[in-house]
Amino acid sequence: MKRVPKPVFFIVALLILLLAFTSIFGISGQNGDNPTTYIKGVKDIRWGIDINGGVETTFSPATKTKATKEQMDSAESIIKLRMVNNNITDYEVYTDYNHDRIIVRFPWKSDEKTFDPQKAINELSATALVTFREGRECSTQTTGSDGQPVYQNPKGVTASDIILQGNDVKSAKPELTQNNTTGKATYQIALQLSDSGTKKFAVATKRLKNQTISIWMDNTMISWPTVDDVITDGNCVINSPNGFSASDASALANKINAGALPFKLTTTSLNSINPTLGRSSLSAMKLAGIIAFALVALFMIFVFRLQGLVADISLLGQVALMFAAISGYFPFVHSFTMTLPGIAGIILSIGMGVDANIIAATRIREELWAGKTLDLAIANGNKHSFSAIFDGNITTAIVAIILMLVFGPSNILSAIFGVSTTGTIYSFGYTLLVGIISNFVFGVFTTRLMTKSISGFRFARSKWLYGGPKE
Repeated sequence: MKRVPKPVFFIVALLILLLAFTSIFGISGQNGDNPTTYIKGVKDIRWGIDINGGVETTFSPATKTKATKEQMDSAESIIKLRMVNNNITDYEVYTDYNHDRIIVRFPWKSDEKTFDPQKAINELSATALVTFREGRECSTQTTGSDGQPVYQNPKGVTASDIILQGNDVKSAKPELTQNNTTGKATYQIALQLSDSGTKKFAVATKRLKNQTISIWMDNTMISWPTVDDVITDGNCVINSPNGFSASDASALANKINAGALPFKLTTTSLNSINPTLGRSSLSAMKLAGIIAFALVALFMIFVFRLQGLVADISLLGQVALMFAAISGYFPFVHSFTMTLPGIAGIILSIGMGVDANIIAATRIREELWAGKTLDLAIANGNKHSFSAIFDGNITTAIVAIILMLVFGPSNILSAIFGVSTTGTIYSFGYTLLVGIISNFVFGVFTTRLMTKSISGFRFARSKWLYGGPKE
């Protein structure tokens, strides 16, 4: 067996403890008077309707003309898009074509304290309509929470001349580009217009070349680019003088995509939803999870001794990585709405992680009782256990991926079976898949690395510590 340097065990164990602490408790501070979260923890997880309750609202077109089925379907799709853009996967959307109304249910934010349904609706901008207007005249200027100016209420020609509406935009996507002034890589937003939008925009850009066309979300101006060229093919980009950051470009693109409503919506009813499990259920689940983890850890140490301790450290890393993938700990992984089936996926994947460590530890113990040396027993045990661990995990991963594809926000079978239950089953598939990936990282790779490392110490050379006979 190829030896692993002795310090590796302590380095890996320390990194796992650091990941566990930060992923559970997060890191936050104060930026002046405003609290700032630097690294998200468990407290930042958005819990599903079944655990924490949420909001139920009914939207109707702000027009007396009866909406067509196509318009209602378009409005429903935009509302779902807004849910996904806000990383809300546990939602329910129902469309009543006969009475022109859309019923929406979604959970509270993770840091919700007032439980105000109207505030939750405003968070989604669920009734907002995007418009492209001539100029950038406004009657109100305030300062946002970030200290930046907020321009509201168009006036003059900006109020009267609407060039495009949200449904004239087919897509808005952030893309990487190079700033001609600074030479640095920045982001811009690429727009693709519909046929009708292309014609209207060609006329407007010819008339307003070197002037401003502002973009509004209802009565708030969200961008004010200058027209550099006449655009006739329906493809254009929105730039900022210093370039957009990745997050700003993504946020603006999401607002434009989400504002493509065929008509303005009004809220006709609004109320709170109580959690189906009761508010005390979350505390009970937390306590049960801590007790269960402690019992499993003690069992592993009692049965497999030193290998059990190594397995416990790896299992802690697996749990921490799952929390990190759910809370938005990593900047490149969005936060996730946690439901009761999602918790079931975590529990199942933890069980598979324990099983992976038990299989490897048992194989090593069998090799030791067969008379092999410690190094050879560890090498053979790891080798012979891998296929069983891999087969069990990869088949479960395939099932988890299928659940996410079929019941996720982008439902590959919706054209055949219609809209399905997005939140609950998708949540189970997501946490199960994350758990399996975490199991491979910690239950297979990290456990083996730490076992090889710690076996190099003189105090850890006894076969008995690995479940073998006393010497």
